[in-house]
Amino acid sequence: MTEPSSDDGSACRRETERVVNEIAQGLRTLDAGEGWFSGLAPTRRQEALQEVAGYAIQAHITAADGRAGVARSGVKPTANPSVMICMEPPRYGFAGLPPAEYAKAFRVLVSVFAVADTRRREMYCKGDCGHAWHNLPVVTEQP
Repeated sequence: MTEPSSDDGSACRRETERVVNEIAQGLRTLDAGEGWFSGLAPTRRQEALQEVAGYAIQAHITAADGRAGVARSGVKPTANPSVMICMEPPRYGFAGLPPAEYAKAFRVLVSVFAVADTRRREMYCKGDCGHAWHNLPVVTEQP
């Protein structure tokens, strides 16, 4: 088996970015996003968690965003990913969790990102937003 080329890695990152932003903007359900995530190879799931954690950092999530996102995620507030994201400051080592917790971590991270990104879109990007990821075309939901 060979390592993916950097072009393949870029394509995977773009796909993760698209899926996460579709979920955040209500163009794809969280359940459908989790289905996409669960279909990834194990190493790719770990990479996707690192990417989504990066998006959350860039969105400047707060502990309040963490609590609201956990409530949206359907993951128990006592689960490791929920506790990690609600800490002050949040902990981002989700890719270091056991693989059995990756799906929960994905749900929590995407949900928290959605809360923070929505807040930022409403505060800073109202009207004339040039961020391509805030101007996604409406698509038919994919599994």
